[in-house]
Amino acid sequence: MTMLAQSPIPTLKSHSDRHQFVVYGDSCSGIAGAPHEATFRQVNAAIRALDQPPEFICFLGDEIMGLTTDADELRRQWRHFFEHEMAWLDRESIPLYHTTGNHSAYDPASESVFRDVMAHLPQNGPDGLSCFVRRGDLLLVFVNTLDASTGGEGTVETDWLDQDQVLRQQGDARHKLVFGHHPVWTVNGYAGDYQRVIERDNGRRFWDVMRRHGVLAYFCSHILAFDVQIQAGVLQICTAGAGTAHRMPPEQEYLHFAQAALDDVGLRYQTLDRRGEIREWLSWPWQLPPAADWASFTPEAARSLPADCLRQLETANLVVWEISARLPGDAARHPQTILCAEAEGGPLSWLWLGISGVDQRLTALLSPQVNRSPHRWLGPALPGDRRFSIQFAIHSGMGPGGLLWRWSDAHTWTSMLGASAWGAERLQWSRRWRIGTAARQQEFRGPGLRLKWHRERFAIADYL
Repeated sequence: MTMLAQSPIPTLKSHSDRHQFVVYGDSCSGIAGAPHEATFRQVNAAIRALDQPPEFICFLGDEIMGLTTDADELRRQWRHFFEHEMAWLDRESIPLYHTTGNHSAYDPASESVFRDVMAHLPQNGPDGLSCFVRRGDLLLVFVNTLDASTGGEGTVETDWLDQDQVLRQQGDARHKLVFGHHPVWTVNGYAGDYQRVIERDNGRRFWDVMRRHGVLAYFCSHILAFDVQIQAGVLQICTAGAGTAHRMPPEQEYLHFAQAALDDVGLRYQTLDRRGEIREWLSWPWQLPPAADWASFTPEAARSLPADCLRQLETANLVVWEISARLPGDAARHPQTILCAEAEGGPLSWLWLGISGVDQRLTALLSPQVNRSPHRWLGPALPGDRRFSIQFAIHSGMGPGGLLWRWSDAHTWTSMLGASAWGAERLQWSRRWRIGTAARQQEFRGPGLRLKWHRERFAIADYL
């Protein structure tokens, strides 16, 4: 779907006129004539070309270059950001909400400037750097992931979010979204507590609070990429493409913003680059039939899918398997194959799904390129010496977060852990499948290996 940013861009619509909004972050601009001003202008031009303006916009931090001890310079950058770069936006009719960022709230002086320039935001947070907004049945929470009281950059205060006046007090909100700067879960392998992601223990507490209170999604930025993954049923959507093109690997990432619609059906987003082209999109949650109704999986049945089914941008494909088996009781540590898809003309299987490691973890290997090492995704440890059942999914529109698992229909989906910047969208659907065996991997050693499967197709045209 190719169009210039100056042409009308179809907007994802919400049912019953509920909520339709834009999220982006990390322009690192605010300086007249600097390189990021030009790239940020291009992204803003694409937003302005939407055929329906958003109800509100959420900016996920690092609006300005910042990182200076000169408070007057910080104020000049903020003035340029609001009065020139964002002058196109009527903020009276389309509110612009913000989170802190490591370029804008990194020491007490910059925090003070941030409070001053954000005086138009609700003053209902504990530090003047966090806040929440209620829009009918929608709760928006903006957290500070550089909280000085909990350790500075890469930390977030959770008591306010959990117990005091936000998620608990606003529990009647039908939809809950949280926005912050730092990711909780690693994006494209960029790991590192505090500077890359929220410190591990703090981040897990933060995630557990959101999960317990029914938060649908956490939007973040900081890592210059677009990435989506699901952890314990909660979406992490990283969108950090508002202007810093020089640090983005061109073969993997791109300048972008995310336009989203939210209603009783769920959340839908499309990620648009600076030309207004759709690059990624998702509708969540999925509505799947019960696994009891799925068909038996056979290599012959797998050949019914078209070779390019995972590469179709405007039609996302979801393929799910239910795996039932019993692991051998001798605690074998060698890899065991569950499912294998041979590559066309390649020496390695493009998909190997099996069990590996001393803790017998569900493992997926993808090998879309000849003469390149396979990329690895890890799921949970599987129980030994007793029968188990687990579901595995591939979603072609979710990039590296699109390899997922859950125990059963009654459980939530979780993206497998990996370090790749891509997912199944690079693969051509195989014509040769094996169950329980592979050419260069050990066969499955336990009894009663059985697979069922189901496929769903989602067309973005249905949501425009």
